[in-house]
Amino acid sequence: TGYYGDGLNAIIVFAACFLPDSSRTDYNYVMENLFLYVISTLELMVAEDYMIVYLNGATPRRRMPGLGWMKKCYQMIDRRLRKNLKSFIIVHPSWFIRTILALTRPFISSKFSSKIQYVGTLAELREMIPMEYVHIPESIVK
Repeated sequence: TGYYGDGLNAIIVFAACFLPDSSRTDYNYVMENLFLYVISTLELMVAEDYMIVYLNGATPRRRMPGLGWMKKCYQMIDRRLRKNLKSFIIVHPSWFIRTILALTRPFISSKFSSKIQYVGTLAELREMIPMEYVHIPESIVK
């Protein structure tokens, strides 16, 4: 987590490489509780505008969240949180992520779709947001 702008708006960073492996027997339970934790944290942190940076690099396919889980997350996010989200930046997007988002575009609002940005490199990300308060895991830097 970091901050940007005069109002110290939040930058929320998710590193997909740390998500649980989908072969776990308790995978659905873990992912559901992880989502509830993330949402409760967002609700506490986010009073103003915020952005999400999703780090997709160094993530094997079995650790990427499934389409059903992402759809459920989107539906459960409070309208205020969706409205205050200014940008959803996906760093190192795989063809899988791009395909999923292309397929789901008809089911999500055009306002939300317009907030999604793809960034190919960490250098590009540095040009978009202040990185001094943003921690990038070493595995993704490599």
